[in-house]
Amino acid sequence: MTVAPERARPTTAGVPDARTAPAASSRAGGRGRPPLGLLAAALVAAAAAAIPLVYLLVRATESGLATIITTLSRGRVLEYAANSLGLAAATTATALVLGTAVAFVLTRMRVPFARTWLLISALPLAVPSYLAGYGWLVVIPGLNGFVPSWLLLTAVTVPYVTLPVAAALRGASGDLEGVARTLGRGPMRAFLVATWPSVRPAAIAGSLLVALYALSDFGLVAMMRFPTLTWGINAAYSASFDRAQAATLALLLVVLALVVVAGERAARRQLPRAAARAVAPRTVGRGMLLSMLPVVAVAPLIGVGVPLLGLLSRLLEAATLREIDVPRLLEAVGSTVGVAVAAALLAVLLALPIAALAARYRGRLVTAIESVGYLGHALPGIVVGLSLVFFSLAVVPALYQSIAVLVFAYAVLFMPKAIGTMRAGLGDVPPRLVSVARTLGMSPLQAWWRVTVPLALPSVGIGALLVAIATMKELPATLLLRPTGVQTLATELWNRTVVFEFGAAAPYAALLVLVAAVPAVILSGVRSSAKEEL
Repeated sequence: MTVAPERARPTTAGVPDARTAPAASSRAGGRGRPPLGLLAAALVAAAAAAIPLVYLLVRATESGLATIITTLSRGRVLEYAANSLGLAAATTATALVLGTAVAFVLTRMRVPFARTWLLISALPLAVPSYLAGYGWLVVIPGLNGFVPSWLLLTAVTVPYVTLPVAAALRGASGDLEGVARTLGRGPMRAFLVATWPSVRPAAIAGSLLVALYALSDFGLVAMMRFPTLTWGINAAYSASFDRAQAATLALLLVVLALVVVAGERAARRQLPRAAARAVAPRTVGRGMLLSMLPVVAVAPLIGVGVPLLGLLSRLLEAATLREIDVPRLLEAVGSTVGVAVAAALLAVLLALPIAALAARYRGRLVTAIESVGYLGHALPGIVVGLSLVFFSLAVVPALYQSIAVLVFAYAVLFMPKAIGTMRAGLGDVPPRLVSVARTLGMSPLQAWWRVTVPLALPSVGIGALLVAIATMKELPATLLLRPTGVQTLATELWNRTVVFEFGAAAPYAALLVLVAAVPAVILSGVRSSAKEEL
C-alpha cells in the first residue's frame, strides 16, 4: 500500500511543529547526514539572514554598557517603550476577541454567502497600515494619537486571528458544547469551556503575528503622530545620525519582539492537541444574524472601506487629475516592481537550501539553521534597515545606499515566507521518486532537477509571490536604504502624506493597491490556503 507523504505543518510563526518533524523526516530520509554542499549553502543563507541582528548587537555594544543604560533610562525612551507595549497589547487583545468572534460567526452560524464574507474579512491583509492611515486622514485630517492608531492597527491585523481560528473551528467538535449547555452553561460559557481549548493554539499563533505587526509598525504611528520605538529609532537616526542611540533603541525593539515570540512558543507547547469531529453550522434567527454581521464587517469597513473611499475621493478631484506627474508615477511603478522581483528571486535563492535541508533532514544543527532563517519574523523593517545602514557603511561602503543592499534587506525580512511554503512543497516530494531516478543512472543533481524541481515548483512560485507582495508594501526599510533619487510607490505616498499633500499622494496610493493586487490575484488562483500568509 502506498502512503502519501504528510505535509509538514508550519506554525503561524513560521517554525514547523517539532512534534511532526521526526516522523516526516524519517520518511524523507532524514536519518542520514545531509550532503556537505547543501549544508554549506544553508549555512551561508542562515549567516546572511543573521547579519542585521549580529551587526546591530555589535553596534549597540560598541558604545559601552554605561551608554546603553543611560540611553534606556531617558524619560523619552521609556515613553517610547511604554507606548509601543501599550499599543501592541491593546491591538493584540482587541484583534484576538474580534477575530475569534468573526471566525465563530462564519463557521458556527449558517450565514448566507459564508465564503464571500470570509473573503471580505480577509481584505484588510492587502492594505498596508500606512495606506489605511492615509485614507482616514483624507476623511478626517485631524486624526492623531493612541486611539486612531489602535483602531486602525486592529482593523488591518484582525484577519491574522480570523483565518487560523476559522480553520481550527471547522475541525473542532461541537459535541462538548452541547453537553456543556445541557449542564446549564450559557452559550459563551459553554464555548469557553468546551471549544476554546481546541482553537486556542491557532488564536495564540495569530495573536503573535498581530503583536509583531503592532510592535514593528512605523508608517501608521508616524502619520498619527503617536511616538513609539519605531518613531524614536527613525528620529534618532534622521535628526542627528546618533548611531549609538538608534542602535540601542533598535535592540530594545528586537528584545521586545523576541520576548513575544518566546511567550507564544511557551504557551503553544503547553496546549494539548486532540482529534475532534467537526460540527455543522447551526441556523440562527434573522435578528441574531443581522446583529452579528456588523461584527464581521467592522474591520473591513475601517481598514479597507473608508480608506479606499477617501482615496477615490481625492483621486477623482479635478485638481488631482491635473497635477499627476505621469513620468514620475511610472518611474515609481517601475522601481516598485523591479525591487519586488529582485527581492523575490534573492529570497527564494536564500530560502531554497534551508527549506531543502529542513524538509529532508533533522538534528540540532538543522533546527538551528532553520530557526536563524526565520529571524525575519522577529526583526522589524526599521531595525533591518538601520542595521544594514551601519553594516554597509562600516564593511562595504561602496554598497551604501545601493539597490543591492535594499534588495538584500527585503530578502532577509521576507525570507521566512518563502521558507515556509518551499519547505512544505519539498517535503511533499516522495524520496522514492528521487531514488528511482538515481537507479536509472541520473546523478544527484540531475535527479533533483528532473524530479524534485518540477514537483516543488508551485511552492517556490507561491513563496516568491508572497515575498513580492510584502516587498511592495514595505516602508521603513525602504525609507532608510533606498538609493538617492530612487522612489517606490510606498515612499512617494509617504513623502506626500507627511506634508499633508493628500491629493498628490492619491495616484501613488491607488497604483500601490493595484500593483500589489496583481501577485495577490495570481496567488489566490494558485493555492487558496496561501492567502493566510499575506
